[in-house]
Amino acid sequence: MIFLHPGAAAAAESTDLILGASLPLWSVIPFIGILLSIALFPLVAPEFWHHHFGKVSAFWALVFAVPFVMVHHGEAMHEILHIFISDYIPFIILLWALFTVAGGILIRGSFNGTPKLNAIFLLIGTLLASVIGTTGAAMLLIRPVIRANARRKHKVHTIVFFIFLVANIGGSLTPLGDPPLFIGFLHGVPFFWTFHLIVETATTAGILLLLYFALDTWFWKKETGEAQQPAEGPTVKLTIDGLHNLIFLGGIIGGVLLSGVWHPGYVNILGVHHAIENLVRDGILVIMGLLSLATTSKKIHEDNAFTWFPIKEVAYLFAGIFMTIVPALLILRAGEQGALAALIKAVDDPARYFWATGALSSFLDNTPTYMTFLSSSLGRFFPGVAENQAIHMLIAKNAIFLKAISTGAVYMGANTYIGNAPNFMVRSIAEENGVEMPSFFGYMLKYSIPILIPTFILATFLFFL
Repeated sequence: MIFLHPGAAAAAESTDLILGASLPLWSVIPFIGILLSIALFPLVAPEFWHHHFGKVSAFWALVFAVPFVMVHHGEAMHEILHIFISDYIPFIILLWALFTVAGGILIRGSFNGTPKLNAIFLLIGTLLASVIGTTGAAMLLIRPVIRANARRKHKVHTIVFFIFLVANIGGSLTPLGDPPLFIGFLHGVPFFWTFHLIVETATTAGILLLLYFALDTWFWKKETGEAQQPAEGPTVKLTIDGLHNLIFLGGIIGGVLLSGVWHPGYVNILGVHHAIENLVRDGILVIMGLLSLATTSKKIHEDNAFTWFPIKEVAYLFAGIFMTIVPALLILRAGEQGALAALIKAVDDPARYFWATGALSSFLDNTPTYMTFLSSSLGRFFPGVAENQAIHMLIAKNAIFLKAISTGAVYMGANTYIGNAPNFMVRSIAEENGVEMPSFFGYMLKYSIPILIPTFILATFLFFL
């Protein structure tokens, strides 16, 4: 989730290219190490992981950073400072602001998690994701969904499909939905162009919603009689407390939009050129979060089962992920001069762009992955043409390539827990509320591979071949 202004990206491009071309593929081993730690420690040493996940993250960060700086000196330090100042800190500020504001909105009601009600929740969340972002929609609705299914034995699949649809695929229709589309907007893709993805998104989301409804109906029939009956006690009408937080949510959206249309210049922070509008945006987001905390009653947070652990877990683990991901991103940016040259060269049609962008976005940051393959397509079709002009030419003559890159980056973030930040936060909130979520590999083997991959294969035949 990166918010780079195109001018800042261009300024660092030559340095990144040289460094990325020199890095061997084995330099991503610490990144693989932290992924395996996230996948295996909760299974083999859950108590240790719960208390020491921050230390494990720091360990892998140091395993990469120390030799990287020793070998590449100032260039390495610049890359580390750059990813934390320009990428990680804004990433955490945005997540914290959305997590805080959404946590102050409490949806009350006597919800009984029937297949119909659950499907309606997922549909609403999918539609909201393009308006308030995948993180905003996920944080707003995950707690009501969990409460609605509290008495059900079979509910893990509901949380998983929530991740598929609300935390990922639903964010594909506007630049506000997911960061890759926002960075595309900053680089010249018209704001409303992403509405052209509506057929692909409606089809993919529609297939998953139908699959979910059929699966949940099957599980519903296996539930005990008690779970299928309305909860005992007085009926609670549908009410929403903390509605004033919608103002702060609007402020967050406004701050993000402002950083996309207002470009007053740059400041130098520890040698990193940072856009002023991004500092203003981050300041607005922090203010919105603090105002939410100051104006939301403690009872709303208590009734919403609001705690800081999910955002703390994301902050600690993604600090290590952002550090260790540096060589992978640099190699990608080096394009055909880097260690992944064979992959870059092999991607030459819409289907391959869809799968290459999606596969890397499942494990790496989907924003630079999006930009890598967008740049690759521009260079392939319009070499030597200025970026903004080339993007408009791509839309006019080869829009299917931009569609493949955009949908791959957004949709396939659902393939793993780390593919998109709200995936991890939804899982953490669900586990806090007693839902036994699958492990990293369990999520992939039980759900994303057997459900998402066939869906994406069908989408490939329908739209990109």
